Amino acid sequence: MNEAPLHLVLTLGDWINLFAHYLLLSLMSIGGAISTTAEMHRFLVEEHHWLTQAQFNDAIAIAQAAPGPNVLFVALMGWKVGLNTGSYPAAFAGVAVTMLGILIPSTTLTYLAARWGHENRELLGVRAFKQGMAPVVVGLMVSVGIILGSAQRDWQQDWKLWTLSVVAGVLIWRTRIHLLWLLAAGALLGGLQLV
Repeated sequence: MNEAPLHLVLTLGDWINLFAHYLLLSLMSIGGAISTTAEMHRFLVEEHHWLTQAQFNDAIAIAQAAPGPNVLFVALMGWKVGLNTGSYPAAFAGVAVTMLGILIPSTTLTYLAARWGHENRELLGVRAFKQGMAPVVVGLMVSVGIILGSAQRDWQQDWKLWTLSVVAGVLIWRTRIHLLWLLAAGALLGGLQLV
């Protein structure tokens, strides 16, 4: 979906605010940056109106379809915020601000925690922490799915899609069916317009 830019005017304070927000999101990004998508949506689309809903969804879809790390959607969001000011230098600044903000704290914390966790991997507290974080990550990923799935859809009309999503989730959880087979089945059902 190709939309006209929003023609934003961002001050230095706005750029600092964007950077600071991504610094904080970085510390919440347990399970990867994608797990903070709901908060990014609230900040960029709902609160500041720096991105449209379509731009937000497109950034995630393009980055997930592209090879490489899934954190690329953060760069695309920064790029779009900058482009919405009407300037390519601002687009590059948007990429730098969002990517440095999301990467610096989490990378530093991950390195230090992984080093400490490896040295203390036999401690009961370390093992309990690892097991306790699994439901948190799952909950964050479910919230991402709900945000992306419900943005432009009617829950009552798309009951087939939601049923398929639940069935796929249960199959992933309870069987050893490879995820690519489920993706192919979903693509086929979508292509046949059954969901």
